[in-house]
Amino acid sequence: MPRFKLTIEYDGTRYSGWQMQKGGKSVQGEIVDACRDLFGAEDIDVFGAGRTDSGVHAIGQVAHLEASTDLIPLRIRYGINDRLPHDISILNVDKVQDGFHARHDAIARSYFYQISRRRTSFGKKYVWWIKDQLDIDLMNEAARHFPGLKNYKSFTDEDHEQRSTKVEIMHSKVYDYGDMLLFHVIGSHFLWKQVRRMTGVVIEAGRGKLDPGDIPGFFRNRSDVPAGLTTPPSGLFLERVYYQDEKINYTARPVINL
Repeated sequence: MPRFKLTIEYDGTRYSGWQMQKGGKSVQGEIVDACRDLFGAEDIDVFGAGRTDSGVHAIGQVAHLEASTDLIPLRIRYGINDRLPHDISILNVDKVQDGFHARHDAIARSYFYQISRRRTSFGKKYVWWIKDQLDIDLMNEAARHFPGLKNYKSFTDEDHEQRSTKVEIMHSKVYDYGDMLLFHVIGSHFLWKQVRRMTGVVIEAGRGKLDPGDIPGFFRNRSDVPAGLTTPPSGLFLERVYYQDEKINYTARPVINL
């Protein structure tokens, strides 16, 4: 049966997250329903490269599905999009080898968090406005503690689906775009709420209320500090999922220009 890779963007505001769950509207569920209608089959499943939390957005989520169809990828893209709500879009459909798996074959995920330095009338769903003055040098001093293979137990909640709390971070940096700051992080994978808590720690350092030198202690011993600094989901975007032989882009630009 043919297998297809989907590249997806979505505004996560109205959804309980990527993953289907009882009693909640999910991005995965909307795509599954659209595909089942398009292909006229009930046994269609869509497998994502990773979960995003409730309210988190994506400009480059990846998923795969199998379907018995003669439709070319372009027609599949048009057909799914015609059946999706306005805040979910299939950007691309590619036919891939039978063994391709969106999650298992991914080698890295890239996220960024948009931090507004001013009150904005536009894009409130996509930024977090910080009223305090932020020192970008202190923020980057904090961000430099994240790269490497480390135990992020202080940056997540208990989750029976998480076999390990060790994560390899390849890149962690804050970019200054004037009224917009962008915290960009690339890692092998991410735990539930991990990026939002990393962002919170970086912001607290920028406020001058957390010593960047305290961060290594969060990896040695479990701490409640990052949980208390969890940022809202509104500013977080899954930017891209990387696969073998794809060149990783270590820069990022905001979705909203202020």
